[in-house]
Amino acid sequence: MAALRLVIAEDNLLVREGIVSLLATASDIETVAVCSTLGELLDAVDREQPDVVVTDIRMPPGNSDEGIQAARKFRTSDPMIGVVVLSQFVDPAFALALFDHGTRGRAYLLKDRVDEHDRLARAIRMVAGGGSFIDDDVVDALVRSRTRMVDSPLVSLTARELAVLAEMATGATNTVIAESLGLSPHSVEKHSTAIFAKLGLGEALDVNRRVAAVLMFLAGHRENGVA
Repeated sequence: MAALRLVIAEDNLLVREGIVSLLATASDIETVAVCSTLGELLDAVDREQPDVVVTDIRMPPGNSDEGIQAARKFRTSDPMIGVVVLSQFVDPAFALALFDHGTRGRAYLLKDRVDEHDRLARAIRMVAGGGSFIDDDVVDALVRSRTRMVDSPLVSLTARELAVLAEMATGATNTVIAESLGLSPHSVEKHSTAIFAKLGLGEALDVNRRVAAVLMFLAGHRENGVA
């Protein structure tokens, strides 16, 4: 199989070169462009048509959330491109912003952990295949900020609701979930509504309920020793 084509966007020269060197040992990943600004990233994607983008969360021109902006743009302009956002921030708000249009093909990885056991390369492969990856520390921070319960609210879900939530965690749409579980799209919507209610993710919550539910599911599985 052809190597995954990768564009890297990072404004810090040392970090950028470190990422390039780190990935040079992965025979199935080819870095086709490196850049340091949002404008350069968008141009590189148009020119190179990569499979995956690895981008810093903040870069010129605004040094705010340019990586998130790019990931959102690619949802529409280049929906098949996977995006790995690198950040030094554990703040779950950035992760929720990244995943607010779905988890498929998106990853949020902390910079200080990219060299742990091929972690970055695995995240790249995951998003290239339509999967998702969320750094454990960010999941923990989100769960702590959204739930203050001693026992996991996941225990209140039925077996069918857990199955639906597990499908959500892969980034699947309601249509795909329905096909996978042999349900109607309407049944999936009903199960999703029940899941959100049981997890305390009401209509007025100022975060995407689907993303929050997935993060809680992933956190609950990790606590129970499920990979």
